[in-house]
Amino acid sequence: MESVHRLALKLKQNIANVIVGKEHEVDLLLTALLASGHVLLEDVPGTGKTLLAKSLAASLSLSFQRIQFTPDLLPSDLTGIHYFNQKDGEFHFRPGPLFARIVLADEINRATPRTQSSLLECMEERQISIEGKTMPLASPFMVMATQNPVDNQGTFPLPEAQMDRFLIRMKLGYPSADEGVEILKRTAAAGSLRAEEAGQTATAEEVLEAQRLCRQVRIADDLLGYIVALAEATRRHDETMLGISPRGTQALLRAAQAYAALQGRDYVLPDDIKQLLLPVWTHRLVLKRRHETGSSHGERILMGIMDSIPVPSEKELESGVK
Repeated sequence: MESVHRLALKLKQNIANVIVGKEHEVDLLLTALLASGHVLLEDVPGTGKTLLAKSLAASLSLSFQRIQFTPDLLPSDLTGIHYFNQKDGEFHFRPGPLFARIVLADEINRATPRTQSSLLECMEERQISIEGKTMPLASPFMVMATQNPVDNQGTFPLPEAQMDRFLIRMKLGYPSADEGVEILKRTAAAGSLRAEEAGQTATAEEVLEAQRLCRQVRIADDLLGYIVALAEATRRHDETMLGISPRGTQALLRAAQAYAALQGRDYVLPDDIKQLLLPVWTHRLVLKRRHETGSSHGERILMGIMDSIPVPSEKELESGVK
C-alpha cells in the first residue's frame, strides 16, 4: 500500500497549495476517490466547497466538467442529445458533461427532481441510457456535488435514493483564526485563490491502480460483523424510520479499506470504521422526525449506537484476518 500512500501524499500536498487547512476533509475526499464513490459537500456559501472540488480535479489529469445546477436545467443538458446533421443527413449524438470523469455538480439542490434523477443511473451503474441505448462511462468516474443546507428558497431537497448514492457527505466548516489569516495572506499576495494552481500529479492509470489496491485491503471477519451489528442497531432504533441498508454497509466497508490504504496499511482497524461512520452513514438515515434530517440529530443517534456496540478485541481481529 506504499504506492497508494505516496499518491495520497502527492495529492494532499498539491491541494494544500490552494486549500488552507482542512486536512481531515481532504482525507475524506481522497477516500471517496479511491473507494470509487461520490461526495456531497454541504455547507454555507463561502467556505470553499467548490474550490476544494476543483482543486482535486485540477490535481488529476482527468477530464473535468463543472455544471451549475439551476431550476431550468434539463436532464438532456447533463446526458447529451441527438442532433440532426444537415451535412450528412443523419442524427449524431453530442455527449453531455456527465461523460467526463470528474463531474462537479454545483448547488445540486437547485435543480428540479427530474433533472436530479438523471444522476441516479450514472452514479450507481456508471452508465447512461438515452433513447433505449446504454453507454458506459469511462473509469474512474466521480461526482462531487455541493449544496447550501441553510438556503431553502428556490431549492429542491435531494430524495433518499439520491442521498444514498453519495459515499460520503461532509461539511467544511469555518477556518480557524490562524487559517483565516493565512487565507488573507494568500489572497493579498495573489489576488485570489485559484484551483488551477494545483498542478496535475496523478493520471487515470494511477488512480485505477490505487482503487484496485484498496479493494485488496484485509478486514477481519469480526470487523465485518461489527459493521453489520452497527447497521442492525440503526434499523431497530426508536427514532429511525429507515436504518442503514446493505448498500450502506458496503459503502462503509469500501471507505474503510480506502482510508486504511491512505495511511499506508493493508488492513482495516476499528478506528477506521469509527472515523468514517458519521460521514458515510448520517445522510443515509431516515428519521421519524423528518424535519431533523440533515441536522446533528442523526449524528447523535450514530454516536449513541457506536458507544453501545462493543468493538472486537485484538485477539478476535487477529484470528479473523488469518
